[in-house]
Amino acid sequence: MKSYIELDVWIEARKLVSLVYVITNDFPKEELHGISNQIRKCSVSIPSNIAEGCGRQTPKDIIRFLYISRGSLYELETQLYLSNDLKFISDKKLNKILSQIEACKKLLNGFINNYKKLRDE
Repeated sequence: MKSYIELDVWIEARKLVSLVYVITNDFPKEELHGISNQIRKCSVSIPSNIAEGCGRQTPKDIIRFLYISRGSLYELETQLYLSNDLKFISDKKLNKILSQIEACKKLLNGFINNYKKLRDE
C-alpha cells in the first residue's frame, strides 16, 4: 500500500489548505480570531485526519478518520459560503475554492468506499 503522502486525496487536501490560507489573508483583521481562524483550523484537519486514519491498523479505524475528514470538508464549505454572505470573499474566489472542495470530496468518497470494501471482505 502507498504511503499517505503519495495519495491523491491527501495531496489535493493540502492544496485546499493552501487556497484557504491565501483567501483568508484578505479577510478583515478583526476576523483573525473569528471565522478566518475557524476556516483555517477546519481546512488543516482535512489532510491531518486522512494521515491519522492511514496510521491506523484496521479498515474500521481508517474509515472513522476518513469520515471525520469528510465532515470537516462540509464544515469548511459552509464556512466559506458564510464568508461570501458576509462579503469577506468574492463569488469568483468562492467558486475557485468550492471546485477544490468538490475534487477533495470525490477523492475522499472513493477512498472511503475502497476501505469499506476491505472491511467487508
